[in-house]
Amino acid sequence: MSLTNEVVLRPRFKIELERTNKDALAAFDTVKNTSLEVVITRVDDHVFLKIPKEKQHFWSPQLDLEIVSFEEGRSQLHGVFGPKPAVWTMFMFLHFVVATLFLGFGIWAYTRASLDEPYAVQLLLMGLMVIAWFALYFAGRMGKTAGRNEMHVLYNFMKETLDL
Repeated sequence: MSLTNEVVLRPRFKIELERTNKDALAAFDTVKNTSLEVVITRVDDHVFLKIPKEKQHFWSPQLDLEIVSFEEGRSQLHGVFGPKPAVWTMFMFLHFVVATLFLGFGIWAYTRASLDEPYAVQLLLMGLMVIAWFALYFAGRMGKTAGRNEMHVLYNFMKETLDL
């Protein structure tokens, strides 16, 4: 699995399995209670692989797997790496706030310009929102880099469990 420098904060992958989804899910159920390096949670056809709490840090990733049967004796595994849901929600909220403020400052600047009043402060604030967006983006990239080794641990654990 390669983690390139693309603009992908939540890498995804697909693998076709030569087994049913029930067999693949049973493989995770088998190692669920004996695994010390990965915490496994299963809900229906979804499996969530996480680093144990005592080894986690703010940027620790988790691997969300969905195993879907599409043909007799075969299934497809869809995987998504991402931060913990609380971290992802916080980042999306901050992006929303920055975008909303940018639009608000833009409307304010347009209104001031329409009234022939100075609007340099509003343009400066819009520029600060652009800088804030880049800061959020690079913080996300740093988080992905900080969790890279753990991503490999989760991916290799999945491969070992499924005998890939």
